[in-house]
Amino acid sequence: MPQRPFAQLTSATALAASLMFLPFAGLTTAHAAAPMAKVSAPAFHRILLGDFEVTALGDGTVDLPVDKLLKESPAATAKALAKSFLKPPVETSVNAYLVNTGAKLILIDAGAGNLFGPTLGKLIANLKASGYTPEQVDEIYITHMHPDHVGGLASNDTLAFPNAVVRADKRDADFWLSNEQLAKAPEASKAFFQGAMASLNPYVKADRFRPFEGETELAPGVRAHPTYGHTAGHTSYVVESKGQRLIVLGDLIHVGAVQFDHPSVTIAFDSDPKTAAIARDKVFLLASEKGDLVAASHIAFPGLGHVRAQGNRYQWVPLNYTQAR
Repeated sequence: MPQRPFAQLTSATALAASLMFLPFAGLTTAHAAAPMAKVSAPAFHRILLGDFEVTALGDGTVDLPVDKLLKESPAATAKALAKSFLKPPVETSVNAYLVNTGAKLILIDAGAGNLFGPTLGKLIANLKASGYTPEQVDEIYITHMHPDHVGGLASNDTLAFPNAVVRADKRDADFWLSNEQLAKAPEASKAFFQGAMASLNPYVKADRFRPFEGETELAPGVRAHPTYGHTAGHTSYVVESKGQRLIVLGDLIHVGAVQFDHPSVTIAFDSDPKTAAIARDKVFLLASEKGDLVAASHIAFPGLGHVRAQGNRYQWVPLNYTQAR
């Protein structure tokens, strides 16, 4: 076979290469001109817990000036945040958890609705994106009646979850749904009472509110565990199936970058700071000893992981990503 000169071979190869990539030549400009999407995927994440299915639902995030809210010096907070590459205000997740036991569909907390600003209130959209509808929810268990946990229950006296029964500790109900307590509250706190009433009273009127007292099994495999302190009736929930346990913490922790290392640090939202700190330490110690999975309302979405004890401190170990199957 006759051999072509090297120069000719090189030239032919270059020509072939240029022809091969010719159809893609205009794509560089198109990619550069594409507008930014600026939208994340729907915030839901699903795991299996024994025979149960648990879906973390994001209600959105809110910027919190934690250096002004935590009961330690702003300098100490800033130093602790810097170790986690954070600075105030901290964009803070608001999470809820949907538990399908096979017999009941149970929602733990209901997000903020329209009570906490435009960056929250996404729970129902994410619930639908996860494959469920509000009409399918059988029961709703409330950790406490602060607005970012109950605001999604109702709007303008309309039930967001028309077939659900709402349950919460009687201590919280007696406090936040009391007109007497509202009248006595400082002006800055009245909105908390008004938000709780607007969210819960439609269920009270519809005979769909069932308060409970203390440690109570609410459904097979799901029980209320009192963790009073953050509010008068703050409650965590223990979900268990086939020996696997999940503790839904509620607001036992707000700022992981600070409060795992220093669990005695409380926050301005705590109604009884000393009791809240004791409750946090007890549950963290329990979870670390038993290796329980925990779910936290304000740890970065999906807020699922384990707690490891290290002396009088704790370490947060996020759950390894898994596809429920």
